[in-house]
Amino acid sequence: MNALEIVSNFAMTDRFRAVDLLKAILEIAEIINNSRVSYDKRLNRILKIILDYMKVEQGSIMVLERRKLVVRAASRPELIGLRQAVSDNSVAGWVANSGDPLFVGDISRDGRFKKRNDYHYKKNSLLSVPVLHDKKVIGVFNITDKAGNTDLLKEDVSYLLQFSSTILWSLMQQKLHDKLKKQQTTLRKRNRELRHQEELRKQLSGLLVHDLKAPLSEVVANLDILSYSVSPENREFLKGAQIGCDRAVRMISNLVGINKMEEEKLTLLREEVNTQDLLQEALSGITGMARMKQIELIDESQKTELIIVDRTIILRVLQNLLMNALTNSKSGAIIRVGCCPVAKKRKIEFYVSDQGEGIPADKQEVIFDKYARVNGEHDSLVGSGLGLYFCKLAIDQHRGTIGINSVPGHGSRFFFTLPLGC
Repeated sequence: MNALEIVSNFAMTDRFRAVDLLKAILEIAEIINNSRVSYDKRLNRILKIILDYMKVEQGSIMVLERRKLVVRAASRPELIGLRQAVSDNSVAGWVANSGDPLFVGDISRDGRFKKRNDYHYKKNSLLSVPVLHDKKVIGVFNITDKAGNTDLLKEDVSYLLQFSSTILWSLMQQKLHDKLKKQQTTLRKRNRELRHQEELRKQLSGLLVHDLKAPLSEVVANLDILSYSVSPENREFLKGAQIGCDRAVRMISNLVGINKMEEEKLTLLREEVNTQDLLQEALSGITGMARMKQIELIDESQKTELIIVDRTIILRVLQNLLMNALTNSKSGAIIRVGCCPVAKKRKIEFYVSDQGEGIPADKQEVIFDKYARVNGEHDSLVGSGLGLYFCKLAIDQHRGTIGINSVPGHGSRFFFTLPLGC
């Protein structure tokens, strides 16, 4: 029931009462909309207006919070904040449980008041009504000690019921609205801080990657020089160092490429590329490591195709997939690579197939995500979680697709397709 309906009902029976009611509602509406005043203070001001309108000296508003009735407004300040279980054998507890108003004509004869300090009450009657919204109790309104020579009457129940539910629900809605506004302000502030931190992180990442390039390039150059003079018994250690440096350089290149592609700052330098030459160059980069692990590399391509791609980017994709397969393969295993036209489509498919542990079906959809990890013994398949993510971004940039076919215990086959032509 809205304010106009409440006033109309009173106007039918008591014009003067309706004027007083309208005045009280206007005052309450002004208080509800004053968000600069706290919720509890507004509730206490509203309680005073209602008590004045009903010519009652004492009263309280209890709000239902987590199955507890909490006194949020009271004519006696010492009561504010008190909590009472809904199951408590009390007037307010009974009203909250039943959802019905309760009028006690003489509290001296009611067992629920025997242990109370009756000197707080000047009159014998007490009225307690539920505050309802959508037929659910959200609070309880209590009044006693009517001013003048008369005591509370049962007719006062209708006045209090019409007042309490409409007004208290409006105030609670306003409280929720104010809380939401504060949360939105806090969220906007945190979002600004997160964006600032993300920008700092990107700048720091860029600086670190840039600064790592120079010393790594120097190490690679020095290792290359040492390769001409190292003794045969130490050549294996030198080769291991070169492979480690090569992996570090590849990781840095992945980071640089990922940052540029995420920020859409990477421009593809397309050129005509021979697929067989591309595969041979990718294989040559891991030949040394494959020999050390006693893994056989087999190129299954039978036909050379010409494609127009960014040669450096696609080469890095192949190298990442080959390194992924090599890391996952045990001594004596075979890694097969190749490319072939896709039937009835102007596309070509590259693939890298290994004989490793394979990847569980429920993990195959996420391994191309950034920093994706596969739990347990399969963690080695995705390394740092950047190599496959780089591959996904790079193939997307070329308007291609990338995927995996894998059965745990029977190896994995990574593949990607590229359109033929520009």
